[in-house]
Amino acid sequence: MTRCPKPAGDAGALRTLVAALIIAGFSFAAPARAQNAAPLGTPQQPSASAPLPGENNQGGYDDPLAPFNEKMFTFNLKLDDWILRPVASGYAAIAPQPVRESVGRFFENARVIPRFANNLFQLKLAEAGGEVARFGINSTLGVVGLFDPADEWFGIKEHPNDFGLTIRYYDIPTGPYVMLPVLGPSTIGDAIGIAADGAMDPISYFVPFYVSIAVSVGRKGIDAVNYRSLHLDLFEQADRYAIDLYGAVQDAYLQTRMHDVKVLHEERW
Repeated sequence: MTRCPKPAGDAGALRTLVAALIIAGFSFAAPARAQNAAPLGTPQQPSASAPLPGENNQGGYDDPLAPFNEKMFTFNLKLDDWILRPVASGYAAIAPQPVRESVGRFFENARVIPRFANNLFQLKLAEAGGEVARFGINSTLGVVGLFDPADEWFGIKEHPNDFGLTIRYYDIPTGPYVMLPVLGPSTIGDAIGIAADGAMDPISYFVPFYVSIAVSVGRKGIDAVNYRSLHLDLFEQADRYAIDLYGAVQDAYLQTRMHDVKVLHEERW
């Protein structure tokens, strides 16, 4: 697939949506993003008064790492073109959509510890307790998380959270924007948050490090392929509507994170 600038026309709103989805697509290995733009998870919806991600992109962000970021952005697009999308397409051909959706719920259920811990770090005790309840219900009645009876039967909603948001919650500067290879859009602070959330994986404390790394990479790879299989037209839509895809993704990411922390402060779960 060849990507090149194209006229935007009247497709600004759709471009905004596509940019948000791309964030999710890139963030497959980062549980934090998974919750925001789907990633890779279910996107949180901005409030009526909040701008949509990418809506106010004026190209005015301080981007001292732009030369590096642009190269990594191109690398990630090529990685998707050459590896992720072909594998995801083959997987989608043999696994029905309900199966793939159940797999997505399984991985979401398995990421309970960072959600619980970061809600606790922010003294959101009810939300942290809700995460524990959801994990218990979905791991048993929901067959190890393949289904979500906690929400469907008991109305217990998920409370997405991550260490990058915890940093922002306490007004600690998160540093410049950075495009991580494979992991996608981030900031220096959010990248530290990804590492912190990853350190909460209990398996790393019970097996040798090389086993832990292999398991982690395999798990995230399957999660990424599964997510991508559910959004196979992701970049095709971006190709069609984006004038400045790099800028749109940057703007969508930064606005989404600002919106997320605003929601945390307002406790609007």
